[in-house]
Amino acid sequence: MSVQASHIFVNLPVKKLERSKAFFEEIGFGFEEEMTDQNAACMIIGPTIYAMLLTEDYFKSFSKREIADTTNYAEVITAISVSSKADVDELVNDAFKAGGQSANEKMDNEYMYAWSFKDLDGHMCGVLYMPQNESE
Repeated sequence: MSVQASHIFVNLPVKKLERSKAFFEEIGFGFEEEMTDQNAACMIIGPTIYAMLLTEDYFKSFSKREIADTTNYAEVITAISVSSKADVDELVNDAFKAGGQSANEKMDNEYMYAWSFKDLDGHMCGVLYMPQNESE
């Protein structure tokens, strides 16, 4: 059996849901209102890619494990691709203006141009442009 998923939902615990929503709205992301309430917000990353921003208490209802302390540990790096180097720079710079922090230095080689930021809860987000995809 070969699995072919049609959508992806990345679940991220957040300390203050409205603050996190405002951060991501400021850098250009929208939300699916039908899947958003006081416990969770469904951020639209792409046509079938979403991040569920979950209050920490609500997140804990899905797992018996402790939430990672993102000031000391990296729990995941969510990476998204964009259409150009300029788009990478714009999105990461917008994240910095909205209160995000630098996660890593820019990477620029023959395979990809990438830069990353940490959101207000310390979750790492990589933004990359891969020129080899231009021929597809």
